[in-house]
Amino acid sequence: MSGPSNVKELPIASKQQLVEFHASGARPREQWTIGTEHEKFGFRLDDLRPPTYEGERGIEAMLRGLTRFGWQPYEEKGKVIALLRDGASVTLEPAGQFELSGAMLKNVHETCCETMQHLQEVKTVAEELGLGFLGMGFQPKWRRDEMPWMPKGRYQIMRDYMPKVGGLGLDMMTRTCTVQVNLDFASEADMVKKFRVSLALQPIATALFADSPFTEGKPNGYLSYRSHIWTDTDPDRTGMLDFVFEDGFGFERYVDYLLDVPMYFTYRDGEYIDCAGRSFKDFLAGKLPNLPGVLPTMKDWGDHMTTAFPEVRLKKYLEMRGADGGPWNRLCALPAFWVGLLYDDVALDAAWDLVKDFTMAERNALRDNVPRLGFKVPHRGGTLRDIAIEALKISGQGLARRNRLNRTGASEAVFLEPLIEFAMANQTPAERKLALYHGEWGGSVDPLFREFAY
Repeated sequence: MSGPSNVKELPIASKQQLVEFHASGARPREQWTIGTEHEKFGFRLDDLRPPTYEGERGIEAMLRGLTRFGWQPYEEKGKVIALLRDGASVTLEPAGQFELSGAMLKNVHETCCETMQHLQEVKTVAEELGLGFLGMGFQPKWRRDEMPWMPKGRYQIMRDYMPKVGGLGLDMMTRTCTVQVNLDFASEADMVKKFRVSLALQPIATALFADSPFTEGKPNGYLSYRSHIWTDTDPDRTGMLDFVFEDGFGFERYVDYLLDVPMYFTYRDGEYIDCAGRSFKDFLAGKLPNLPGVLPTMKDWGDHMTTAFPEVRLKKYLEMRGADGGPWNRLCALPAFWVGLLYDDVALDAAWDLVKDFTMAERNALRDNVPRLGFKVPHRGGTLRDIAIEALKISGQGLARRNRLNRTGASEAVFLEPLIEFAMANQTPAERKLALYHGEWGGSVDPLFREFAY
């Protein structure tokens, strides 16, 4: 999400150039790929505290340790902040959450192998440093002021701006982890259909992956506190994007939305320049007060795109952003869920039939209530669980029809099994951890660092 930008330094001559940038992502079905990203919390094995950037057991040491596996370091002001290898990257979230941004791969078997290889490499280096890594949606133990900050210029600008526009933005930055998948589209019409289906079903993914029930060692009253945090981060750049369901929605309408999202920064000559709250429209006109007469490039647009945080985000592909981080099998389950729904035409039609008559109020009610209630959100005489079970069935059938088999002859549908189990049990991952907390863990979150570490 926050790695080195690969968008070129072309000057922007018109809004149409921005529209064409997003439209240029369209590609024929045989070229569709799957890009999976996931974040995880590091902790010191002896005291469970998050590692700082510096030091013998720090995040920088983790990054340098991974270079033995062929990762190339990427530096900012002499400090390693990312690693690059074969179309993938390892990057850092603000408090050192470790993120794999995977390569664009052909099927879920490949993306799961990539995830497993990464986790094994991380574990190898981490054990040498006395560190562990945990997949959850929210840091379960430590306060915000106990979280370290990574030495990335953009994060200082965001850190200063966030408290002006929401109460939980700094928690989003320092104490959350997610898993997301990036998927392709064939045309503008295909993008629109996929955007609508995935936005409407994003609360279902939030419930299936809900795994952030603790804050500072105690239950917080939520199943996905990470999802709740986005409701009080910055209303200008988050949410369900109701306009996606309006007639005439397409690439241009999304560009208009991004132009209205306030800027955070621009990057010039190795320095992040604070533009927080300023308009990209003013930038297009050369009217940024602290950069008078300077016009943006496509790299500026690439950076700006990453500072909008809706439930589904459009770049040259669509990003599914509704899920909490979790254990390895759910890191493989998320791409499987969305690929099954969106990459098979019959499944996409069935998924659209499932959600097409949802009203705006219903979509937002699912979104607003799922962080606290999970599968038990009321919906039309039933619950969100009913939609989840149907969506899983549609996805499984889509994956079976795709017929991408592994060496043992299993289709990608095998990766849905943990999600099906949660839905059938009517119990989110968070509720299972809460039962342990109130039972054998004796009111402590410390055991989860041992039992749920990678």
